[in-house]
Amino acid sequence: MDPTPSPTAAPPGACDFPFLQVDVFAHAPGLGNPLAVVFGAETLDTASLQAIATWLGLSETSFVLPTTQAGADYRLRIFTPRQELPFAGHPSVGTAHAVLEQGIVQPRDGRLVQECGAGLLPLRIEGEGTARNVHVRAPRGIERPADPIAVLASLGMAGSITTAAAPTRLRPALIDNGPRWWCVELADEASVRGLQPDLPAMARANRADGSTGVAVFAGCTDQPYALVVRAFVPADGIPEDPVTGSAHAAIAAWLQANAALPAACFQSSQGRELGRDGIVAISVDAEGEVWIGGRTQTVIAGRLSW
Repeated sequence: MDPTPSPTAAPPGACDFPFLQVDVFAHAPGLGNPLAVVFGAETLDTASLQAIATWLGLSETSFVLPTTQAGADYRLRIFTPRQELPFAGHPSVGTAHAVLEQGIVQPRDGRLVQECGAGLLPLRIEGEGTARNVHVRAPRGIERPADPIAVLASLGMAGSITTAAAPTRLRPALIDNGPRWWCVELADEASVRGLQPDLPAMARANRADGSTGVAVFAGCTDQPYALVVRAFVPADGIPEDPVTGSAHAAIAAWLQANAALPAACFQSSQGRELGRDGIVAISVDAEGEVWIGGRTQTVIAGRLSW
C-alpha cells in the first residue's frame, strides 16, 4: 500500500504560488476590504484564474503577472467571484502595497505604473510599511445613459427621485470607470447607514442594465470624513462590499461634473455597517483626474496550491 501523503503536500500536477491576503483602506488589520493577491500564476488560463477567485470568495482577487506594455512596473488582472474587471480601486491599492512588500518593484520618485485591463494607471506612494499610503489615478468616469427606475425601486425610493435633480440632491447616474456604478445620493448620513435595499431586485436591475452595482452616498457634517458611502454588488454574489475604491472614484467624478465636490482633497467612510470601518482618501488634481488611496495591512502570507 502507498504511504499516506502528508496533509501539507500538494496533489500531483498542482502549482504552488506565493499568496498574500491584505486589508485595503485599513488603518489596522481587520478593517477595510480584504483582497487576495496571487503571484506567479501566468501559466494559468483565464478559467483557472476565475476558479481561484470564486473559491477564495473575496469581493476581489488580483493576480500579479509580467508586463506586456512599456512603462509598466507590473501587471494585474482583477476578478470578482463571477467576472473579470478592467479596473477596481481596492485591488489596485492593495496590489501595489503587496508588490512593494514582496520587493518585486521599487517606486521611482514616489511613483509606480500599473498595467491592467483599463490601461496604464499611475500610482503615488507615500511612506513605508503599515503607514504606507498608496493612491491610484482612476480611469475617467463617464456617464452612461440608463433608466434608474428599477435601481431606485430596489432602494425603496421609487417615485421619490426621478431623473430630474431634486433641489438639494444630484440625480442618480450610471458612471463608467471600468466597472459601471449607479451613484445615488441620499439625504444624509443616517439615510445611508440605515438603508436596507431589496438585494434580489437590485441584482435583477444590475443584470438588466449591465451595471456592476449601486453606490449610495451622502455628505457628512461634524465628522472627520466628508462623505459616507455604501456599495452593493448582489449580481456578483457580493451583497455589500466593505470598501470600494472604484465606487468612490465614480462618485467623485459625478460630484466633480456637477461642481459639488466637498473639497479638492477629502476623506470618505465606508464599511462600518459590516464591521470593516474603512477610510478612503479622495483627491482631484489640476487636470481633473480623480485619485483614490489609503493604507493597506498584510494579514496572511503563504502559498496557494492549485
